[in-house]
Order: sequence, then C-alpha cells, then structure tokens
Amino acid sequence: MSRRPRFQVTNLPIHVVQRGNDRQRCFFDDQDHRVYLKALAEAAASHDVLVHAYALMTNHVHLLLTPRVTGAISRLMQSVGARYVWYVNETKHRTGTLWEGRYKACLVASDRHVLAACRYIDLNPVRARIVRHPSEFEWSSYAALAGLRAEPLVTPHESLSQLGNPRGPAYARWCAEGDQDEEVGRLREATQRELAYGSEQFKAYVEAMTARATTPRRRGRPKRIPVALC
Repeated sequence: MSRRPRFQVTNLPIHVVQRGNDRQRCFFDDQDHRVYLKALAEAAASHDVLVHAYALMTNHVHLLLTPRVTGAISRLMQSVGARYVWYVNETKHRTGTLWEGRYKACLVASDRHVLAACRYIDLNPVRARIVRHPSEFEWSSYAALAGLRAEPLVTPHESLSQLGNPRGPAYARWCAEGDQDEEVGRLREATQRELAYGSEQFKAYVEAMTARATTPRRRGRPKRIPVALC
C-alpha cells in the first residue's frame, strides 16, 4: 500500500507520534531525554516550528507542533531523529536503526480538539501507569502547561485560553477531568491513519485547501452497481 502524502500546510497544529523500532526502548536514562529535548528545541528554532506539548515515553514520542513554513515538520523530525540516533548509538555502543519507519501525524483543529490533544499527550504516563499524576513525570509538557515550571521549549497554544485564567491552574483542572474514551479513540485513529482530528467542517476545510482526504477510506472494492440501475 502506498504511503499517504504529508499535509503540506502551515499554522495548523499537528500531532506527531514516533515509535521505537519493533516497539523497543528508545530512551534508556535521564540523559537521553535531555539530549532529545535539546535537539528538539534547536530543530524547532532552526525550522520555524512551535512546540505546544510533548511526552517522551519509554518506547515512543508524542509531539504537538505547529509548522510556520511548508515542510517544516518533516525537516524537524529528520534533524532530531538523525541527531538522537547518532547519540544513542555512540553512547550505548549499538548500531542500526532506532525508530520504527516514518513518524505518524494528523492535523488537529485549533479549537477544543487542541485541548484534547494536549491532555492526551500529557496523560500518556498516567495511562501507561508510570506515574499516578502527570506532575510526577518529568519528561512531558504537563508541568510547563500547568504553570509548575518555566520551559522555553513549550509555546502554549492559543486555544488553551478557552479553559479560562489563570491558564496553568485551568489546564491542571482540565487534565484532572481525565481523558474521554471517544476523543482518545478519534485522535488515535486520525494519527495512525494520518488524517485530521476535528469537526466535519474542519475536515471539509482541509480537504478543500489541500485536495487530500481527511477521513478513512472504505476498505475493499467498491460495490458493483447493476447496469439496470445505472
């Protein structure tokens, strides 16, 4: 099956997931996380990409990014991926690939869908039962978005203003409500299939702008219509 083309858009958030090869570990100690975040910050500045949320899990990475120039996400991921793989291979005395093929990504509507995506990303360590509360996990954007620490890497998306002020405590309350199964399922499907996460109006807008499908195609061959009914 041919790969879906990337959405060539700017100024729209994109949820990115990159997994370790064969679902194996891609982070082995705290220094690995620091190196990845440094590479991410430098690549984001170099390629004009805003980082709104992230979670560095044991065997995969979640990012919510907004590219401000065409093709910036691909260049950022190539830069970070290559730099981090070189570092891991050098320090862990290993060879070969670290990542599982190309990253997965979906567009996210700049409304409450961004709020859901940020919460989904920051609650990953809780769902994985690594920690009981997102504030206990050091390698995510939760502390930055909840106002617990300053982090130059993270630019809160303007949609977070919908939660009220002050933003930090409002975001903490939003995350405390927990994920909604329906929103998690839709975001996961959109990311895995590289489509769009948002309202039907948002999907129609993206399709008109990019001539690219934003909803899953039906599997199997199209139904044959009897000649007499044509």
